[in-house]
Amino acid sequence: MGSQVVQTLRQGVWASLTGGWYHDPDQNKFNNSCHLYLWIFLLMLPLSLHLALPPTTMALSIYCTSITVFFILIKLANYRLHLMFDEGEAVVRSSLSDLSKAQEKKSNASDSCLPASIRYKNTLIILKTQSAAAEEGPVVGDLQPSPEPSPDDLSSPNPDQAAPLLQAQQRPPSRAEREEMRPGSASGKVDAEIIEAEAAKEGTDASPAAEGEQSEQERTAEKDSEQERLEEKDCEDKEDADREAVDEGLPPSKGSEDESEEESEGQKEPADQAVFVSSVVAVDINCSCACFCQEEDSLDDSSETSTQEKPTRKIYYKLKLFPGKWINILYDRLTLLALLDRNQDVLENLVAVFMAFLVSFLGFVLLNHGCFKDFWVFQFCLVIASCQYSLLKSVQPDAASPTHGHNQLVAYSRAAYFCILCALIWLLEQLLRIKDLPVSSLYGVTIVCYDVLRFTYCFPITFLVGLFPQINTFTIYLLEQIDMHFFGGTAATSLISAIYSILRSLIALSLLYGFCFGALKEPWDEQHTPALFSGFCGLLVVFSYHLSRQSSDPSVLLSLIKSKVMPALVESEEEEEEDTDIKDPLPEKLQNSMKEILLSDVVVCSIAYILTFAITASTVFLSLKPFVTIVLYALAGTVGFVTHYLIPQLRKHHPWLWISHPVLKTKEYHQFEPREDAVLMWFERLYVGLLCFEKYVVYPAIILSALTNDGFALSHRKKLGIHCDVLLTTVAGLKLLRSSFCNPSFQFLTLLFTLVFFHFDCPHASESFLLDFFIMSIVFHKMRELLLKLHFILVYIAPWQIAWGSAFHAFAQPFAVPHSAMLLLQTLLTTVFYTPLAPFLGSAIFISSYPRPIKFWERNYNTKRIDNSNSRLVSQVDKETGCDDNNLNSIFYEYLTRSLQHSLCGDLMLGRWGNYSAGDCFILASDYLNALVHLIEIGNGLVTFQLRGLEFRGTYCQQREVEAITEGVEEDDACCCCEPGHLPHMLSCNAAFNLRWLAWEVMATKYLLEGYSISENNAATMLQVYDLRKLLITYYLKSIIYYLVHSPKLSTWLKDAAIQEALQSYTKWHHIERDPQVFSVKIDEDYVHCLQGVTRASFCNVYLEWIQYCAGKMETPVDSDEDSPLVTLSYALSVLGRRSLGTASHNMSNSLESFLYGFNTLFKGDFRIATKDEWVFADLDLLQKIVAPAVRMSLKLHQDHFTCLEETEEASILYEAITNYRSSLVICHESDPAWRKAVLSSRDTLLTLRHMIDDGTDEYKIIMLYKRHLSFKVIKINKECVRGLWAGQQQELVFLRNRNPERGSIQNSKQALRNMVNSSCDQPLGYPMYVSPLTTSYAGTHRTLRSIGGGALSLDAIRSWLCSKWLRSVLLFFCSDFFFFFFSGLQGSNFPLNSPLKYLWLGEPPCFLQY
Repeated sequence: MGSQVVQTLRQGVWASLTGGWYHDPDQNKFNNSCHLYLWIFLLMLPLSLHLALPPTTMALSIYCTSITVFFILIKLANYRLHLMFDEGEAVVRSSLSDLSKAQEKKSNASDSCLPASIRYKNTLIILKTQSAAAEEGPVVGDLQPSPEPSPDDLSSPNPDQAAPLLQAQQRPPSRAEREEMRPGSASGKVDAEIIEAEAAKEGTDASPAAEGEQSEQERTAEKDSEQERLEEKDCEDKEDADREAVDEGLPPSKGSEDESEEESEGQKEPADQAVFVSSVVAVDINCSCACFCQEEDSLDDSSETSTQEKPTRKIYYKLKLFPGKWINILYDRLTLLALLDRNQDVLENLVAVFMAFLVSFLGFVLLNHGCFKDFWVFQFCLVIASCQYSLLKSVQPDAASPTHGHNQLVAYSRAAYFCILCALIWLLEQLLRIKDLPVSSLYGVTIVCYDVLRFTYCFPITFLVGLFPQINTFTIYLLEQIDMHFFGGTAATSLISAIYSILRSLIALSLLYGFCFGALKEPWDEQHTPALFSGFCGLLVVFSYHLSRQSSDPSVLLSLIKSKVMPALVESEEEEEEDTDIKDPLPEKLQNSMKEILLSDVVVCSIAYILTFAITASTVFLSLKPFVTIVLYALAGTVGFVTHYLIPQLRKHHPWLWISHPVLKTKEYHQFEPREDAVLMWFERLYVGLLCFEKYVVYPAIILSALTNDGFALSHRKKLGIHCDVLLTTVAGLKLLRSSFCNPSFQFLTLLFTLVFFHFDCPHASESFLLDFFIMSIVFHKMRELLLKLHFILVYIAPWQIAWGSAFHAFAQPFAVPHSAMLLLQTLLTTVFYTPLAPFLGSAIFISSYPRPIKFWERNYNTKRIDNSNSRLVSQVDKETGCDDNNLNSIFYEYLTRSLQHSLCGDLMLGRWGNYSAGDCFILASDYLNALVHLIEIGNGLVTFQLRGLEFRGTYCQQREVEAITEGVEEDDACCCCEPGHLPHMLSCNAAFNLRWLAWEVMATKYLLEGYSISENNAATMLQVYDLRKLLITYYLKSIIYYLVHSPKLSTWLKDAAIQEALQSYTKWHHIERDPQVFSVKIDEDYVHCLQGVTRASFCNVYLEWIQYCAGKMETPVDSDEDSPLVTLSYALSVLGRRSLGTASHNMSNSLESFLYGFNTLFKGDFRIATKDEWVFADLDLLQKIVAPAVRMSLKLHQDHFTCLEETEEASILYEAITNYRSSLVICHESDPAWRKAVLSSRDTLLTLRHMIDDGTDEYKIIMLYKRHLSFKVIKINKECVRGLWAGQQQELVFLRNRNPERGSIQNSKQALRNMVNSSCDQPLGYPMYVSPLTTSYAGTHRTLRSIGGGALSLDAIRSWLCSKWLRSVLLFFCSDFFFFFFSGLQGSNFPLNSPLKYLWLGEPPCFLQY
């Protein structure tokens, strides 16, 4: 625990303050020194230039150029080194210490006093220091590349080691490699590499005498190499054994090469001497190669044991500088990654260099302008250094990092925020210097840049506490907030979605701006509204309606356009999906919904434009100005109060948290298990009618009235200038109309607050109603968030329901009380910036997190179910694919997501979930399914959501919270300390009080969704007795016969000569199958005890009647007597099926566990065919279409045996049962892709056999699924509670690195459902069973809602409606004439002239029949 705290303080806290620099004791001195000097250089360079030079352009140019060149060099070197590790050649060399000749070579080596730069020709110079006892002489071999090791395999996992490989990973050189290292000029001896230091002088070339001395030393090295070659022959066998031990990860034996060499010399040296080799460069002038050596520190120099130094393998990498010129690098990738962050491609390097230049430029510009004085200059230089250093070595993990591991985006975040703030400061500074600035204050607050300056001082602290998200998250958040609050847009689901949403809003705004500008630049009177202004109002309504109907995700729209523009490409993709048999129906369903919306918008927008143009051109809003507005305000308030307050409260499970049951009950409320769709109630019809009247009539009329009145006023008197007035009018109208179309749940409250505040409280602050309504819509939205945050805080820290999860919670509870003022300030700030307020480690101390979009999670995480289509074959054969319960049960949540996609939007519009808004979170709770539904995007007729399914058998804490949800409070009679009871249909005082102190509320108790009910039976119980196993084998063989007879290939198999020849032995009546490990009297019905096996005769005695019955049901008659080929093939397949079962059971079928294992293996489709049965390979359909389905069908027949024993014994009933099950029942293994396809296709009944291994239990379950309507409880959770708990989990697990599985932050807390919310986080933060992708539900797919409004309005719908009405009128006219004809005595002369019957009487067809 202590080491983890120290590591967090070092790598988290201190690194966040400095921008990424910290001292890492696990790294070598070179890396730590480089980090320190880099940070000091980046800090002192701007400080020294600012203090030494005057604030001129020259100083700015020097600083920016220095930083740019510095970063270019570092990034180029880093990129080239990583490229070398990826593609370069590796050179393997031996480094053996010649300790026996160390004393002799002391005089030649000069004790660490060599000059700094010495130039020799054709020599390698290695600078080194030596200890008092001995010195080390590394041998540098020949520069020939070794082809065996690859660069990736040779990287060292330990940066402290000089050798790139671990001891267990090093492989001694082979004889061939040693032969390649033998040339005399590179013999590897110290005396051949190091010459006298006096032989050369600095700055001059070597003398001829020095060259002669060098050649003499080379000849000496050749003699020594020959002696070594003789010595190495004696230890080859021992070396081979060492190589094998090394390859297995074991240290080499003591009989190594250096030990043999030492014994031959007869000298002993202390092994653990402190030998320091400095990181120096060895240069070869001829081949331009250099070797960079890391430090090698000995751990102990006091040992006096006499052991030998072990051989090391050094891996060099060739770094090409020029064609034909290269250098050797002794380094490894992991050490380089610890030194500098890696940039994957050239673009990332260019971005990093540009960001470094921008930071230096903007920072030094502010320094030159004198924005900082005294100590704050140093502070600002510290901020600059931290931003630039993060581009070289970033903080990992950052306090705002959403994922574990290295996050590349974090490296750019600090520099990006610095550039944004400095650019704002510079811009404000330039603007405030303008004397004629029109606006210098906003709402009474003077605009000065010094407020922003103070924020830059806090950069280290803000990044330490994680107030700034990574830059892509900030971009999504910023664009989403702008689109929602200024343009009335919906939530964004990704960066592309945010950009797409803001672009379409800006396009609509630019088009509307031109019309509005043209209408308002000239004044107009009350009796005449300009046509341009009426056109502007019509376009405003059309654009607002159309944008509200579109999702922020353009993927569905693009796919629809692609299918229309490039149908050939789409058809080829569909054919590929059909070939794989895994086509998903959801994309096509989404495209059809989008197509229906677009076709409907063509008609609705045309009608809306005409009506809007006509109404605004009629001057009704100007001529009836006071009366119309008052009526519209009263109508909006009344309809809104009834629709969004009264009806939802009456439909709640506990209305106003006082009544014990709903006042407006659905028909399913008293039903135990509803079997049909939810019945449409009268109050649901009323709710839909009022909602449509409110969003399509009331609020458009109010906004158009305000637009007309404000436009008339602005045409005569410009307040902020023509351009600013037009822009504000257009933005306000677009935002209010889109918001009203999308979700008008809280519009009536916003309207009420606008009227009260600007007409009674502050009438002098009112500008215009449209602008007041626009401002109040933003303020009211923030006020709702503030109330939700305060409610969450009070509920979470209420002292009477404290749920301490750890000792820290008890410690933090009293310390949170004195910081209530700071908590209130944090609450206000987080409300303004829409950031979560997270409990620190789950305690009562709250801290602000960084701002997030409504989607919350940065990753597009969703569960990928594991089955046979996405797993390796070896995993399917050796073990169960995805055999854990979570993977198998995730399919039920996936189907629940599809059900919600079909009905969620319609149910929300019917009011079945109460009031809702973007970001709301609901929990659907049933007997075994518990899912959190996160509403992300709320549009007009569409809802985008994400479902997070929790575990079936959750933890203890989850079970306690599920009990809190499901338990009722109606029986509570307590009031304080006594139990006086309660009024009829009312809650007791204690129950009502407790319900008010919960962060969640039950909205509905009988919400119906299509799903699957699960029934499971233990297979061991059903097959415990031998007679039951015998019955299963009997059904197995009968199913084989059934599928064989019904196979379309039966005639081909019966006539196949190869199969008939292979089955000759089965045609003989005396042939006996005597495999005691397969056939047994206990489980085989046709087993002959006296013959100890199965014969053809015994088989016919049992199964001939069944064969003949099945053959008699065929349309084409087939010979089925005792000697027929059909019986022979049936007999052979029965033997094959049983032998496959015995083989899968490991020939232990008598054991129940082995029998179940073997049957489950066959159920999966894994058949191990014996040699005797290889004839089946003539056509694999015999296995896939006959035997495999028979295994699965036998399980269902065996299960039915317990319910109707006498029926399954009759051949006719059994035949009919198998026929019905083939068409209505899906039987397959859960790892088969057909299982997922069947579930998502809404098949009624499914059956499978599951092998469950959990907590030491090993059992087999027969699982049956029945599609029916599942009843859920709908619980609405405070969305700020969910966001706060999610943010706290992310900070605790990612930044603070808490790995405790029983941490206090996930303990149960019934008032906040803390465990259920935290367990629904994305993995690995939480442990949800299933997380769906972002799914969009459309109102057009809801059957009940379509029955109310008749579906989408389109040209086809209008044409069909008109035709039906016309045909109906014609038929009515026809019937009236028929009765007139009947009563007139069948006289044709009495027909009316225009009667259709007259034409029928005369033999001429009427026109409607021709149609």
